Amino acid sequence: LNHDMTLPEFKFIWYMEYSHRMWGRAVGLAYLLPAAYFWHRGCLSPPLKGRVLALCALVCFQGLLGWYMVKSGLEEKPDSYDIPRVSQYRLAAHLGSALVLYSASLWTGLSLLLPQHKLPETKQLLRLRQYAHGTTALIFLTALSGAFVAGLDAGLVYNSFPKMGERWIPDDLLAFSPVLRNIFENPTTVQFDHRILGIASVTAVTALYFFSRKIPLPRRTRMAVTSLLAVACMQ
Repeated sequence: LNHDMTLPEFKFIWYMEYSHRMWGRAVGLAYLLPAAYFWHRGCLSPPLKGRVLALCALVCFQGLLGWYMVKSGLEEKPDSYDIPRVSQYRLAAHLGSALVLYSASLWTGLSLLLPQHKLPETKQLLRLRQYAHGTTALIFLTALSGAFVAGLDAGLVYNSFPKMGERWIPDDLLAFSPVLRNIFENPTTVQFDHRILGIASVTAVTALYFFSRKIPLPRRTRMAVTSLLAVACMQ
């Protein structure tokens, strides 16, 4: 399939993959070695020990998922002469676990560096927290849908916005049978869903920002919400 590829072109791809693996192993060591050191020195409280163990297990699981994902791209599929690619399901799982690992690491680090503010539990503050959690879930889902776009090369199907080609809703949106297959395997549907989720995420973040302006919040929290809006617009 890639008979015209030169040796330097192959080396470029190979070193990208090799660097990614080495970086992943370096991340694993950056977790495991300090964790063992602080554990041995008695620096970790019982709750923190549980969290550290969970993070270390997640690092190992992430590496295992990466191997499982790459393996799917090396499997010879009978009666198929398509471009070799990894499973979009495994790609989404690999990305999802990476996001969970990153978020949990950041949350743990910030919890130790910046003690939680003791704010009065007003009805507005509770609603803000619930809305923030819902927005987080929406952003996570949007990122996972991006993995399906990448895994299926769905970005190549339509390259116009806001319409897809000449239509708001393309004709081949539900071309696969059964209908549920379209959500995960139809490139058109996958791209359509990613667009809708992306717009919904930006809308949710913007609404979260304006809602937060009505509530008296600490400076650190205001900076976080404002930064979230700036990053969402940039993304």
